[in-house]
Amino acid sequence: HQCSSPLQKSREWKPLEQRKCTDIPWLLLFILFNVGMLCICGFAIATGAASRLISGYDSYGNTCGQKNAKIPGIELSGRDHTSRKYVFFLDPCNIDILRRKIKSVALCVSKCPDTELKTYEDLRNFSTVYGSDLCSYDVQPDTYSSHANRSTKCPTLPVHPSASLPVFHRCIPVDISCYARFAEAFITFVSDNSVVHRVIAGVMTSKEIIMGLCLLALVLSLILMVVIRYISVVLVWILTAVVVVGSIGGTGILWWLYVDHSKSVNASLPALELEVAKDNQKALLIYAIAATIFTVILLLLMFFMRKRVALTIALFHVAGKVFTHLPLLALQPFWTFLTLMLFWVYWISVLLFLGSAGSPVQNNQTGLVEFKMDGPLQYMVWYHAVGLIWISEFILACQQMTVAGAVVTYYFTRDKSQMPFTPIVSSVLRLMRYHLGTVVKGAFIITLVEIPRLILTYIHSQLKGRENACARCMLKACICCLWCLEKCLTYLNMNAYTATAINSTNFCTSARDAFFILAENALRVAAINSVGDFVLFLGKVLIVSCTAFAGILSLNYQREYTVWVLPLIIVCVFSFLVAHCFLSIFEIVVDVLFLCFAIDTKYNDGSPGREYYMDKALMVNEFPIHFL
Repeated sequence: HQCSSPLQKSREWKPLEQRKCTDIPWLLLFILFNVGMLCICGFAIATGAASRLISGYDSYGNTCGQKNAKIPGIELSGRDHTSRKYVFFLDPCNIDILRRKIKSVALCVSKCPDTELKTYEDLRNFSTVYGSDLCSYDVQPDTYSSHANRSTKCPTLPVHPSASLPVFHRCIPVDISCYARFAEAFITFVSDNSVVHRVIAGVMTSKEIIMGLCLLALVLSLILMVVIRYISVVLVWILTAVVVVGSIGGTGILWWLYVDHSKSVNASLPALELEVAKDNQKALLIYAIAATIFTVILLLLMFFMRKRVALTIALFHVAGKVFTHLPLLALQPFWTFLTLMLFWVYWISVLLFLGSAGSPVQNNQTGLVEFKMDGPLQYMVWYHAVGLIWISEFILACQQMTVAGAVVTYYFTRDKSQMPFTPIVSSVLRLMRYHLGTVVKGAFIITLVEIPRLILTYIHSQLKGRENACARCMLKACICCLWCLEKCLTYLNMNAYTATAINSTNFCTSARDAFFILAENALRVAAINSVGDFVLFLGKVLIVSCTAFAGILSLNYQREYTVWVLPLIIVCVFSFLVAHCFLSIFEIVVDVLFLCFAIDTKYNDGSPGREYYMDKALMVNEFPIHFL
């Protein structure tokens, strides 16, 4: 099948009957792309960037802890630093926030100063005792106090006690007080250094409580996914009742106010007050009419969509059954999160390698050495950035395809006792054997939309305050349109993966078939996406609220924690992320069930040989007269 092929209406859906490989060229392209990613990593390591990143290097191009070759034109390069394994910054608190680096001369030293050094004489004594020179290599220790350029070639006094990082051998001050002004740029409520210390101390001393509350959020999310099929009925009808009562009550109040204002308008009022009263009367009349029209339309929509709202409730009920039959679905967020974390750690490591790769270049203003990638090598960073988006989307798409395959197996297996022992593992094996190319293609389509959106967002942030109003409006409009397009494509991709899991067709054919099925059930889709998303949002709010309440009670018994703000924020953010991860799996299950249900009702009629696959809860909703 090709993207441009006509719709073959004669082709029937044959769930789980045939399996064949799909979108093989895209899988080969993805393999070649990943070979390029590995070549970039190999280049960064081969050029010595890995050793420079881990061991550190000074401002003259010398790598600490090893013997270095002479760099032409750099006077203090090519030194033997075998015994100097640590990087020491003359002014470690001089941070360039925009470029995310320390703006200071860096030296290789044999020991980090572990005590405070207040004078140049202390620097000389430290050098004599430990053999670690803290001034530039061309300044002798006995001239520290009298050297003409000691202010630029020696560290800023006093030198704070520092310690080496575990792996990266950088001397970092033990006391973070010199970074207080940078912390204030990110934490606006901090007015003095003591607040920073109290907040950080509160987090460190309450770490057990924080971990316990995060575990509570995890347990609540797992419980909610099972019981939501029971509470969804209550939530949906309470929501419906609140909306109806609120709209009717609001409309009634507006008409009552209009009548009340009409009685108060009389010719005996002063001219100015009479004019104001008439304006208010007209405004209330307009508001009342608009509210009446809105209420009538809303009630009509509620009346015509009542069956589709009931379908949403039935889908939630069946989704709860799916999780009871396939408990391993609840573990999908763990595996996806772990895989993403491992990939992101690898990606960031290679990015740091690339930042230290290239040729040494002397800065004309400072005279210090910087490593820059010139020519085509600088495009490696862009290639690496595309890899971040594409591979991340690929990992997320694999989760969607895995869940879709397991739910499709559950739905289209009439005898549930005949299902595979572990449908999730079977779905993963089918994905790896047949459908990796389809997942790659779907992830690439999302990448094509996400890259320009991120570029426009970056341009907008860089031009903030400098572009005119028209350009700012156009940029925001483009970003918004691309964001909406990305969300629509993500939803269509999810249904394309479901169609592939059902019929083993390639991405374009699956996306086309899924699109036509969804278009035929547009009202049902609208009801499920609106009502269902709201119910899941209430579930997230419920988990966050319960976790925050438990956090307040727990911290209340620990009165020594004077600052609760940051621990509670950490707990609430983490609980929301956990709830979002687990309920997003629930949302995927509901979407997959709906597409299976739509296909089932279109191609089966309940006659012998074409019996329905659907659960009884869905059948009662779709054909209630059969159960009277």
